[in-house]
Amino acid sequence: MNRKQSVYPLQPPRERGTGRAFAFALLMHVLLGLFLYHGIHWQNSTPAGAEAELWTDIPPTPTQPPPPPAPPVRVQPPPPVDQEQADIALQEKKRKEQEAAQRAAQLAEQQRQKALQEQQEQAAREQAARLAAQKAAAEKLKQQQAQAAKLREQQAQQQAQQQKQAQLKQQQLEAQQKAEADKAAQEKAAKAKALAQQQAKQKQQLEQERRARLAQLQGMAGQSESGNGLAKSGTGSGSGGTAASPGYADKVRRIVRPHIIWGGATEGLETVISVHCAPDGQLLSASVQKSSGNPQWDTAALNAVNASNPMPVDLNGKAPASFLITLRPAGG
Repeated sequence: MNRKQSVYPLQPPRERGTGRAFAFALLMHVLLGLFLYHGIHWQNSTPAGAEAELWTDIPPTPTQPPPPPAPPVRVQPPPPVDQEQADIALQEKKRKEQEAAQRAAQLAEQQRQKALQEQQEQAAREQAARLAAQKAAAEKLKQQQAQAAKLREQQAQQQAQQQKQAQLKQQQLEAQQKAEADKAAQEKAAKAKALAQQQAKQKQQLEQERRARLAQLQGMAGQSESGNGLAKSGTGSGSGGTAASPGYADKVRRIVRPHIIWGGATEGLETVISVHCAPDGQLLSASVQKSSGNPQWDTAALNAVNASNPMPVDLNGKAPASFLITLRPAGG
């Protein structure tokens, strides 16, 4: 008994009639097996062929009697089973069932753990896929932003280049306009210089002609010119008043002529200026005695006389007290 407790320490208490029940169950299983065996063997037997009877005038023969039935099979009852061995078998069966249940539970737990691991792996793969998609989207957005920034930079460079080209064209246009203006100014200055040279040459010729005529008149008259003065072509000339020497008019003309500034019409203009001087030649007064009808030319002539202060002195060392100066523009 101690041996059994050491082998099976967790045996349940023994119930009455367990051995009988086990023997009866075993007997019923054996009978059920024999019944199934004979039933299957009977169903698998080959069926007999069909028979046909023919009736003739032959007198009938006596039939043979059927064979006697087979004696019934007697089932031997199972040998008696020891109660202790039955308990051991039952405990072994329960142990195996418990082991099978434990194995099934372990298998189920393993399957559950495997399914959980697969779910976790699937979730991890999905998370990794989402992170990869987010990273790809971020990279794509970054590339788009970089492309947009590059495009803006290119546009800014193009605008700057266009502005630079426009400024360069504007500078070239301004330089061209300035060059044209300088050229026009140079041409105008050259024309003005040529005109001034031509006017100076004409004045010089007129002065020579006037001197020749004056010398001729002085030779014919044998005396100095009267105080009314003689109008000379060109820049004009002056004649001294009373007691003026014959060369005094040339002195006045040489002083007044450079101060005449006139760029308008010349035909028909003649102005007579009345001059009053001190003995040392200082100009006391100058006024227009006879107008030309052109106020601008009258003003230019009067300005030329005022700019000629002081007037030259005569041979006696004194300037005439008053005299008239008749002025005409060059070419008038």
